[in-house]
Amino acid sequence: MDTAWLKGASPILLALLATLFTWGVTAMGAALVFFFRELNKRVLNTMLGFAAGVMIAASFWSLLKPAIEMSAANGTPSWLPAVVGFLGGGVFLLAIDKILPHLHMGLEAKNAEGIKTSWQRSTLLILAITLHNIPEGLAVGVAFGSLADGWTPAAFGGALALAFGIGLQNFPEGAAVSIPLRREGFSRLKAFWYGQLSGLVEPVAGVLGAFLVLRIKPLLPYALSFAAGAMIFVVVEELIPESQRGDETDLSTIGAMLGFAVMMFLDVALS
Repeated sequence: MDTAWLKGASPILLALLATLFTWGVTAMGAALVFFFRELNKRVLNTMLGFAAGVMIAASFWSLLKPAIEMSAANGTPSWLPAVVGFLGGGVFLLAIDKILPHLHMGLEAKNAEGIKTSWQRSTLLILAITLHNIPEGLAVGVAFGSLADGWTPAAFGGALALAFGIGLQNFPEGAAVSIPLRREGFSRLKAFWYGQLSGLVEPVAGVLGAFLVLRIKPLLPYALSFAAGAMIFVVVEELIPESQRGDETDLSTIGAMLGFAVMMFLDVALS
């Protein structure tokens, strides 16, 4: 593959294109509502476990590891940006989690988190998946924004692997919005619309992440680690608990192992 032309491409443009891809995969997942009214719980749990595995692997291989290497090369204590940024990402998502009203899959409206509201259950479900997508889009944007600090085929491959991995795990998230909305009484078209809409925050977060990295380059290791912390928060707070609901938790665990292995393969092979 000839990547020479990519050296002159704007990292913000690349981040936009990459997050449009991840949003597109969310839309593909949401499109399952045209074929299914229900999604087998075992299948959904396996897919959510896979998504969790992808995000855990991406957090280290595509975000924390490069942040540690950049810090060491710049003469900064290699652990400092990684630890500070990682914890900062978690605190940021915790704050949003406490403020933004949202509802985890499989729970009643009375179990909604965030500020108490009279919003409908369907709206809370959409917001829950939208919350997932903020750190994912941010991570992809920061990864592509980091190319401005020194474009290499390996760095580009790592960013590409991250975008592809995030796209893979967005597929079940799209379905996790549209199919429950169909059960709530929405038409197939309306359920699909809101399902794909939950992923539209990714291009916004991606462009914002790339822009901030370009403007404040010394913060790049912190930004990479911040995105990793935000993603791990989502995995531990939402994806893993949701994937473990039911009697056959082995399937979600196997899905997580496979997701981690696939993401690790993609990152190492492409970079």
